[in-house]
Amino acid sequence: MSTLGTLAVIFDLDGTLVDSEPNYYEASRQTLAEHGVPDFTWAEHESYVGISTRETVETWRARYRLGAPVDELLAVTNRRYLELARTRTPAYPQMRKFVELLAADGVPLAVASGSSPEAIDAILAGTGLDALVRTAVSADEVAHGKPAPDVFLEAARRLGADPADCVVLEDAAPGAAAAHAAGMRCIAIPYVAAQADAPGFATAALLLRGGQAEFTAQSAYSWLMEGHRRGTRDG
Repeated sequence: MSTLGTLAVIFDLDGTLVDSEPNYYEASRQTLAEHGVPDFTWAEHESYVGISTRETVETWRARYRLGAPVDELLAVTNRRYLELARTRTPAYPQMRKFVELLAADGVPLAVASGSSPEAIDAILAGTGLDALVRTAVSADEVAHGKPAPDVFLEAARRLGADPADCVVLEDAAPGAAAAHAAGMRCIAIPYVAAQADAPGFATAALLLRGGQAEFTAQSAYSWLMEGHRRGTRDG
């Protein structure tokens, strides 16, 4: 058994484990431009961070009064995103190191993401993280995306872990809220620093307001270890 006991760790993918948001922005920008929205900005894109691609597209359709069906817009956006993701999606170095530390300790690991299964698979394979994180759940595979807890609960089920034993890493407030709703602790690493005071982050067990610049693998591992020791003492 791991030195962290029955702990399991679940990672959000985009903006948490890998820096993929620029790819999502570019895919979104191209799709919207093709449908008569030529001025979609990065600031506008930031408001969709942490929301599944399908829910994002549904919001676009209503906000911009797009005529194309949701499934068509989703397919085009996902295709463009995959083309970008396969060639230029870097894993955050300290996150990669954290995954390696946990895997070496035998901690069960999963990814739970609002991205499509194809996008998750492409990114994990392209970064080589698929060798260490073998369980992945897409919001496409559950009834409701974040901030509903479904994707995290399904990840815990596949890992054979009790939700109370799971720690989630998240960069977006809806994801932090979903982790809380699932009964899981959350390490929150806001992708958008200005959103650190969003209500969803208030439930995080550990909030790193500086985002990825503040995150280190060793400090996160030490935080988990201290929590395990406290639990052992309290038990």
